[in-house]
This record gives sequence, C-alpha cells and structure tokens, in this order.
Amino acid sequence: MKKNLWSLLLVLCAVSSLGLARVKSARLFDGKTFTGWEGNRQIFRIEQGAIVGGSLQQRVQRNEFLCTTKDYANFALRLKFKLLGDPQGANAGIQFRTRRIPNHHEVIGYQADVGQNYWGALYDESRRKKVLAGPAPEDIPKLFKPNDWNEYVIRAEGRRIRLELNGRQTVDYTEPDETIEQTGCICLQIHVGPPSEAWYKDITIETLPAKK
Repeated sequence: MKKNLWSLLLVLCAVSSLGLARVKSARLFDGKTFTGWEGNRQIFRIEQGAIVGGSLQQRVQRNEFLCTTKDYANFALRLKFKLLGDPQGANAGIQFRTRRIPNHHEVIGYQADVGQNYWGALYDESRRKKVLAGPAPEDIPKLFKPNDWNEYVIRAEGRRIRLELNGRQTVDYTEPDETIEQTGCICLQIHVGPPSEAWYKDITIETLPAKK
C-alpha cells in the first residue's frame, strides 16, 4: 500500500512539474534572413547576425518599422539591442500589439522605448502619443549601457504590460481603456532624426495563456 501511494505521489509531482514548466521560446529572427518580417529593405538590413535599421552616414528621414507577418496577443518577448549615434537625438523602440496604418509609413500601438530620456518607458505610438508609464528620470542613466548591447523583456498578459530593461523592471502598467485592441504584430523601429543605427538580435517569444 505504501509503495503504491509513493508511486502515485511521484506521478502527481511529475504531472505538476510538466504543467508548471515554461513553454519553449520560439525564435522570431533566424539571424540570416527576413523570413517572417516585412518592411523597408532600404532602411533595414542584416549584419553580423542582427537586424540593423538606419545609417550612421545619413539622416533618418522618417520613422521606419520592420514588422512581423504574424500577430501576437499574450507573450513574453525577449531581445537584445543597441543604439548607435548622437545620444541626444538617436531613438528607437520595439512595437507590440501594433498595426500598420493603411497607406502610411507609421504604425499604431504600444512601444517599449529606446533612447534619449525614454529608456525603459512604455509609449503609445500614433494613438495617445504619450508615455503611458516609465522609470523615474533619475534612474534612467543606471538602466542602460550606451553604445552597447542591452536586453528588453516585454511581457503582455491581458491588459497588464510589464517591461524589464537589463534585469530591472521599469514598467508595470494595466490598460484602463477596454476599447484598445490587445493583439497585433511586433515591430522594430528606427526613429526619424540624425544619423543613427538600431541593432536587434536574439529575438524570441514565448506564448502565454490569456488573462483578463
């Protein structure tokens, strides 16, 4: 009887562990091709296993976005990035739950911001056009490594959005507007401005269960 009970407990523990195990992440970028992505190939290129937007030789004429061809709703997105150029003018970001605006170069949706005084902030691109949440200004210089690789973790679960920059949480935001769509594509941005480059690599996504 004790032996059977012990065996049952082992089985229950194994099932519980499988249920709690993290879903394997999927790669969104293979390091070599634009498979699964669409955007302006005159602005975006692949170099050294990374997606690069912009140029250090000429001004970025307008906001440009390289977007996934699939939509995502609830997920944990992880990627590494670096921003090169004048720190006073260079800017970029990672869009999510986003849509392209028809017949326009812009997109509409949430953005994990990069650059200037917006590192670690959640911005609402082309919609409310403002920062929704972000770190305290005095903390920003401690959050990122200039001209070097940094890491974002973007977690979207229902109406709750959390951003983590280099291991430090910078945003924990719950969307109060129930009319705002909570699904869409993921885009990599290079912002209009002086000569600059935004590099992105090691892009993976883990699908999460839906939450209210």
